[in-house]
Amino acid sequence: MLVLLVGTGIFLTIRLGFLQLSQLPYALKLAFFPSQQDRKSAGDISHFQALMTALAATIGTGNIVGVATAFVLGGPGAIFWMWITALFGMATKYGEAVLAVKYRVVDAYGEMAGGPMFYIEKGLGWKWLAVLFAFFGAVAAFGIGNLVQINSVAGNMASTFHVSPVITGIVLTIFTAIVILGGIKSIGRWSSIIVPFMALFYILAGLYIVFSNLPLVGPAFALIFSDAFSAEAGLGALIGTTIRYGVARGLFSNEAGMGSAPIAAAAAKTDHPCRQGLVSMTGTFLDTIIVCTITGLSLVMASLGGFAQAETNAAALTSQSFQYFLPFGSILVTIALVFFAYSTVLGWSYYGEKCFYYLVGEKGLIPYRLVFCAMVFVGAVTELDLVWSIADTFNAAMCVPNLIALILLSGVIVAETRDFKELRAREIAQEIKKAS
Repeated sequence: MLVLLVGTGIFLTIRLGFLQLSQLPYALKLAFFPSQQDRKSAGDISHFQALMTALAATIGTGNIVGVATAFVLGGPGAIFWMWITALFGMATKYGEAVLAVKYRVVDAYGEMAGGPMFYIEKGLGWKWLAVLFAFFGAVAAFGIGNLVQINSVAGNMASTFHVSPVITGIVLTIFTAIVILGGIKSIGRWSSIIVPFMALFYILAGLYIVFSNLPLVGPAFALIFSDAFSAEAGLGALIGTTIRYGVARGLFSNEAGMGSAPIAAAAAKTDHPCRQGLVSMTGTFLDTIIVCTITGLSLVMASLGGFAQAETNAAALTSQSFQYFLPFGSILVTIALVFFAYSTVLGWSYYGEKCFYYLVGEKGLIPYRLVFCAMVFVGAVTELDLVWSIADTFNAAMCVPNLIALILLSGVIVAETRDFKELRAREIAQEIKKAS
């Protein structure tokens, strides 16, 4: 599965001529400063809200627990392989969003509906494979997008603030219902508030650690790079631990290739599929290159600074590493986990309901939302070791139909990109003409 996921990213990167590097500045501009033309285009939410909805689902426990797991099991070098995974994952995210917008439809509520199930059916003509993806997505949303996130929050609230899981479950259920019962416009609106706040909150804390301990930064990066290619235990061990866990946790964090993010991308207001494709790929950059790096650096710097990392529990390790540098570091990490996990629930509720809508139509939306809200409380008060395994299985099951479609429809992605480059050339020429 890891080979297929990364391989698809490499394949698309080559076919698109490393577009994720050459177009990243323009993509970031689009994400945060949409054009007037895009504001007037068909869609339900802005580029920024679509990106924030996708980031709401991707910036979660993987950015804290996932990075620490990679560090514990794969060593500091695993962080480097998370970066490499993100680099190629940006091309995957771009391709997913391009296809999602190109093949999107208007549903019975007048909202945009899109994602792998639609581009598999309309692009490949394989209805059976589209149904499989939608089923896997609707079920996976209850696992990785709900139960395991809420369970992590309840556990951390109990250990840090001694709050009963029952209280946590009730509060989160109420707040979840308030947002997701309003549909994508409500989710997009709240995500555009919560995600920037939580990400900035966590990034600023990480930057404080970095800049207040500058002598450790250089050695930390040196250790990450040297350990990434360490052959002390042999190439087999390197591939089996450092690369494996770096790639696995990188993919878990940014979800490139899973087929979830393009469901949100399809709702964006845009005049061309590639414009939203560029915005979507910035999600992988922000999630892994920025947020995951903050966690990774704090872990490596703490180890270099003399922190005795006897703790092997991933969430506790990140918390204690922050505590080593900041007086209230463990509290800060717990608060970040709450926001990260809650936002993931919001994003995945939309993914799950769109998959369910594809299977049963509009009559299933309200029941799905109600059951999803109820499961938030279940996640807070139940031991969920088995659910983690089920969630991983359905996440992998989602990837297979989506990656098949990305590879077979790569020609469509390339054609749309070529058309967009011609459009951009004309736009740039007009801008130069106006300026002169």
